[in-house]
Amino acid sequence: MRRFWPVAFMLALPAHAGEPMSAAEFDAYSVGKTLSYAVGGEIYGAEQYLPHRRVIWAFRGQECAEGSWYEAGGQICFVYEHDSTPQCWTFFREEDGLRAQFQGDPDATELSEVAQSRNPLVCAGPDVGV
Repeated sequence: MRRFWPVAFMLALPAHAGEPMSAAEFDAYSVGKTLSYAVGGEIYGAEQYLPHRRVIWAFRGQECAEGSWYEAGGQICFVYEHDSTPQCWTFFREEDGLRAQFQGDPDATELSEVAQSRNPLVCAGPDVGV
């Protein structure tokens, strides 16, 4: 028996009910770009994606950290020069960019891509200013 869902019900479904991106899909989407991410509409940080799965990350207004990423258990995991603890995310491709869920936990941090550029990430330095 077929079920027909009312239009109001379908509109209430979450917009991000897609499949997680594979490492190959994530690499193809991100390499050569600098992506800016937000949490709850507030800028969180930006990351530049370089060849060979290398990255440069900066929280908003902070110094940059170089790192790399790899796939583990269907997640994209990042390690950085200042902290070798893996930071694992599940990435989804949405109509308006990427969405990332921290360690696959639906109640954890969720990032949304809010901008992308082909320009390098601008990094704050420890002695910037007057």
